Amino acid sequence: MAIDRPGRPENLPAAEVLWARWALAAVLEATAKAEAQGVRRVGTWIDDRGLHLDDRGCTWWTFQHLGEGRYLLYGEDESSAVKWHEPSIDMLAQAPEWLPYEHLRGLLEGWELGCVYWYEDGAWARAPYPGDLDDDGLDCGMSRFAVREELLRDLIASERGLPRDRADGLVAAAEARSLTAVEIGEVLDAAAAADEYVAADREAMLRSLELAALTAPGSVVPTTSNEPG
Repeated sequence: MAIDRPGRPENLPAAEVLWARWALAAVLEATAKAEAQGVRRVGTWIDDRGLHLDDRGCTWWTFQHLGEGRYLLYGEDESSAVKWHEPSIDMLAQAPEWLPYEHLRGLLEGWELGCVYWYEDGAWARAPYPGDLDDDGLDCGMSRFAVREELLRDLIASERGLPRDRADGLVAAAEARSLTAVEIGEVLDAAAAADEYVAADREAMLRSLELAALTAPGSVVPTTSNEPG
């Protein structure tokens, strides 16, 4: 499904699906080097605050699971015209009481926020937009996860260089919450064969996988002969 400009709540897949796709990308992108970047991290990752995307230039996003089927998506792409619109747009209008208002208002006061979407009772919502708003940045920021084909294309073209059938299988497993650590191990083994493997990356990916909550219960990451001794 394509995303309109400006975005509409119905353009986004169910929050659980969006989470699975974004989290899979974060797991596959995880490396020891990226973890060491700390607060200045660039790329796609997951931590105890949620999922993140940041290119330190044009776009940044955070996606949080706030319990009880509630999710919050917020961020900014340079294509967003929301914060520049006259008259001003209240991005938190009609928002539910469970949002982290103090944090969001801090971002608003710093002119750092481009749009806010929330999910509850199986549906996405956002503040009303005026009819003359051109874009809120949702398309440029989130189509890479909201549109399944775009995610597959990115996984195939990524540093991991996944074959299409493997990328498709990983996405399906993530969406079904049946991803196994064995499958992640196979991705690493393929990278090792191509001399792209760093031993510490395995642990980084496993930490991300645990936070993502996409793994089938009881799965174990196998050791392989490709690990440096």
